[in-house]
Amino acid sequence: MRQDKLFPAPGSKKSRKRVGRGDGSGHGTYSGRGCKGQKSRSGFRMKRGFEGGQLPLIRRLPRKRGFVNIFRTEYSIVNIDKLNMFEAGSEVTPERLVAAGVVKSLRHPIKILAEGDINYPLLVKANRFSAAAKAKIEAAGGTVEQVGHAAKTS
Repeated sequence: MRQDKLFPAPGSKKSRKRVGRGDGSGHGTYSGRGCKGQKSRSGFRMKRGFEGGQLPLIRRLPRKRGFVNIFRTEYSIVNIDKLNMFEAGSEVTPERLVAAGVVKSLRHPIKILAEGDINYPLLVKANRFSAAAKAKIEAAGGTVEQVGHAAKTS
């Protein structure tokens, strides 16, 4: 069998629609594009999801495109293993965390999470603590103190 002798089965390939070949063909004059307007012009491409200027379905349904909670509180996260840089029995405050370079700024409230271990007691002051982090600090003989956060400045 030779490749140059292969042909598709009869009727399996349809010839393309030839538009603009006279009124007798049924696709003359406007060539199936109707009269005037944006859609009749050459090079016209409609954006995916465009509904003629009406608010598209994808923008009307929040469940389809995600949802942004404008009241969400963004926290600066600090894991317990980062607290090992402070000496035993010392007080760890948000200001000391910034000075040590653990947190970039006090713009966001600080939350302590339980990743890692702590081996000695510390007095840790932060805006929030995970339950596991609180348990680990107290198990090491330390204490936790929840402090308020100043008004948010953007």
